[in-house]
Amino acid sequence: MQDLSPWRLCVAPMMDWTDRHCRYFHRRLAPHARLYTEMVHAHAVLRGDRARLLGFDACEHPVALQLGGSEPHLLAQAARIGAEWGYDEINLNVGCPSDRVQAGRFGACLMREPTLVADCVAAMRAAVPGTLPVTVKCRIGVDEQDEDAAFQHFIDTVAAAGCTVFVVHARKAWLKGLSPKENREVPPLNYARVARLKRDRPDLTVVLNGGIATVADAVAHLDAFDGVMLGRAAYHEPWVLAELEHALWGTPLRERRALLNDLAPYAHELVARGERLHHLTRHLVGLFQGEWGARAWRRVLSEEGNRPGADWEVVLRALAAMASGPGREAA
Repeated sequence: MQDLSPWRLCVAPMMDWTDRHCRYFHRRLAPHARLYTEMVHAHAVLRGDRARLLGFDACEHPVALQLGGSEPHLLAQAARIGAEWGYDEINLNVGCPSDRVQAGRFGACLMREPTLVADCVAAMRAAVPGTLPVTVKCRIGVDEQDEDAAFQHFIDTVAAAGCTVFVVHARKAWLKGLSPKENREVPPLNYARVARLKRDRPDLTVVLNGGIATVADAVAHLDAFDGVMLGRAAYHEPWVLAELEHALWGTPLRERRALLNDLAPYAHELVARGERLHHLTRHLVGLFQGEWGARAWRRVLSEEGNRPGADWEVVLRALAAMASGPGREAA
């Protein structure tokens, strides 16, 4: 396995979570991690506020734009725009199981249409520079599909269109009867199936996603895969990213308070632009998870971060609350 795979450590695209402020924070935790945007539909890229939807800080590199959609010509235009904005990768969502996504004929339901996904990838591939990866994030199947035959056919078909990097959530998606949250937890994980894909197709870069929560989990999986992608664990307990950065690249672990000092100038600029401090601090609530005083930290950030006029003093008060007063217990 290549230790230097660009996909060795990835942070999953998560709707309403991995916005530019979250990614700025995560980059401070893990300088080598590959970061992903929230899913942006191709229509939104073409018609929406591109500065709001696509803007990012230069420190976020390497950063990937995840697109949603199923119309090759529209995805091609959106991919070209993403390339022009400077993204390091264009990723196609073939894994989201929500009803809204299904109604738009994109996301996980496309697991049933490998030829269409291949057409989308080919169009996107033709629209961007040859050095820019066009990748796919998918499941191992949906509903009653056979996890061996259908998944293999999907991968082979899409790979033939020019996709060499697959991020695989090692669960099926059940398109009827389970909510998106349940689809992240109820269908059983099948890491062995994804490992067989890597063994059968060593020419492909295979990144494992789903259920990876600890440093030990991630490091163990790197024996079989080119990379790992963390989602909810990285968001709710973000310090795991710093620990993984240390384990995988030897980057010295810093104090969490020193990390916060790095964020202060960013927060000052955010407030000066007229944005609320909460746009940043909502992503920081899990920073001290498991540490003494974590509950007090969360309480102050949650209660005060969204108030009009809130500034970096809120973070300093949250730090002070960790050392004294109610809620000092670890939680």
